[in-house]
Amino acid sequence: MRRLFFLMLMFCTMPAWADGHDQLYKVAGWPEQRAHFNDALKAAQQRYKNSLPPAVFDALVNNSNQRFAPQAMDQRAEQRLRQTLTDPNPALQFFQSPLGRKIVNAELTATRPDQLAKNAQGLPKMQASDNRLLIIGHLVSALPAKEAGAEVSLAIAGVAADSLSSMIPGLMGGGTTQAMLDGQRERLMAQISNDMSNTLLYVYRDLSDSELDEFSTFAESNEGKAYYQAALAAIRAGLAVGQNVK
Repeated sequence: MRRLFFLMLMFCTMPAWADGHDQLYKVAGWPEQRAHFNDALKAAQQRYKNSLPPAVFDALVNNSNQRFAPQAMDQRAEQRLRQTLTDPNPALQFFQSPLGRKIVNAELTATRPDQLAKNAQGLPKMQASDNRLLIIGHLVSALPAKEAGAEVSLAIAGVAADSLSSMIPGLMGGGTTQAMLDGQRERLMAQISNDMSNTLLYVYRDLSDSELDEFSTFAESNEGKAYYQAALAAIRAGLAVGQNVK
C-alpha cells in the first residue's frame, strides 16, 4: 500500500474571488488527497485495535485524530504552499487545463481507499515502450515522489509511537526520536525508489505518450520545479512528522 502513498496530498475549482494559491490548492486536488490520507489513517488505527491495550489504543486514536485533524492539516499545508510558492499562476493554469485535470483525476483515483486495498499486495507489472519508459524516467527525476511517500508512510507508522510517548513522557528523547525518523525516512525513500517507474506507469497508464511528455515538460520547467518544491514543503507542513502540533 505504501507504493501509492506518495501521492497523498500532492495533488476542485473555487469561486472567482479566491486567490491563486487557494485556487491552486483545490484545483490540484489537495483536499481530496488529504481526505484519502485520513481514510488510510482510520484503517491504520483499526489495525492496532486488537494488538494494543484499550488505554493505549484510545490514546492512539485520540492523538492521531488531533494531529491529523482535516482542517488543521489543510491550514498548515496551504499556508506553507503560500509561503513557498511565489507565483501560483503557472501551476494553476497547468492543472486547470484538460491535461492537468486528467493528471489530477489519475492521482485521485490511484489513492482512493478501494484502489489502495486492491493493490495492497503490490501493483501489476506494467509493460511500456522504450519511449514511454524514457518519459517516465524524466518524471521520476522531476517529481518529489519518494520524499513525499516517505513523509506519508512515517505519518501513518508514527501514530503508535506518538501515543506511547504521550502516555510515558520522556520515553524517547527528542534527539533520539529525530535520529530514528531521519534513518527511517532514508530507508523508506530507498524502498520507494526501487519501484517508482512501475508506480508512475500504473498511475498514469491512461495518459498517452504525448500527454506524458507534456506533463514531463511542465514538471521539469522552472515553474514546475517551483511548484513541486513548494508541494513537498506543504506536504511536510501538513503531516508535521516528528513535530509538536498541539
